[in-house]
Amino acid sequence: MPSHTERTVGDTTVLELHGEIDIRTEPTLSARLDALTAAPGADLVVDLRPMSFIDCAGLRVLCRARNRVEARQGRLRLVTDSAGFRRMLRHTNLTDAFELHARLTDALRCAVPAMSSTSAGS
Repeated sequence: MPSHTERTVGDTTVLELHGEIDIRTEPTLSARLDALTAAPGADLVVDLRPMSFIDCAGLRVLCRARNRVEARQGRLRLVTDSAGFRRMLRHTNLTDAFELHARLTDALRCAVPAMSSTSAGS
């Protein structure tokens, strides 16, 4: 698994991912995200800024986490300032699938879950 740090801020779990997210790291990361998204109403922020690489396997893990959170009426926010990652989302038509923030403080400021579909933030 890529190295990570995990902490709780209020009712929100913040998972900061470092390193590469690819087919080799997918199983371990998927298991960790499954654990974090198992409870109803889970509120999760995944900080991707320290990440050095992500491929389609990593994107698949994030989509799975999003689907699990939404099925349990929770919330997932991604923090990224990577133009490459945002471009990957555009090319896969997943831009609107995730709630995106450029800064962790912005993602945490939005702690109240939205009742409508997710939206792309700043």
